[in-house]
Amino acid sequence: MATALKLVDPKDNELLASLEARTKQANLFFRAMAHRPEVLKNFPPLYTAIVGPGSVARRLKVLVYLACSYANRCAYCISNNLPGAHKAGITGEELVAVEAERNELFPAEEQAALRYARELTRTAHATETRAALAAHFTDEQIVEITLVIGLSNFTNRFNNGLHILPETGHSG
Repeated sequence: MATALKLVDPKDNELLASLEARTKQANLFFRAMAHRPEVLKNFPPLYTAIVGPGSVARRLKVLVYLACSYANRCAYCISNNLPGAHKAGITGEELVAVEAERNELFPAEEQAALRYARELTRTAHATETRAALAAHFTDEQIVEITLVIGLSNFTNRFNNGLHILPETGHSG
């Protein structure tokens, strides 16, 4: 049986306290990452650089992030990305379709990105689906989509590996 990870208390870490004050909520991902303060310090700017404004629409980034999170069954990442999905204009029906891996609701470019996200997540070699992206996206956009997939897989594995679950309020 795995031992529960002790999360860092924000009162013991000024940066963690600052991050949580800014978002006005506890962040179990950051509380776990705070065991490595240098990583915690550098992660938010990296995350923002990848998922923030760029050459790919926010909606597509969220769809891709969630496709990876559903493929990896990362409850924490799914839970934390649903509010952003709604803000990005993703409907409840579309969220169900992403989870069920049904692409027919989406336009061709989103379908291509979703297939790529799932294949790269599962195999780390998405050659055919990456080639299919070229019909819809520039090289810059393909790199950006790939960065979102890599980031999602990183956070999914971090949370799943440490058993960080949204519904428990702590690591399990």
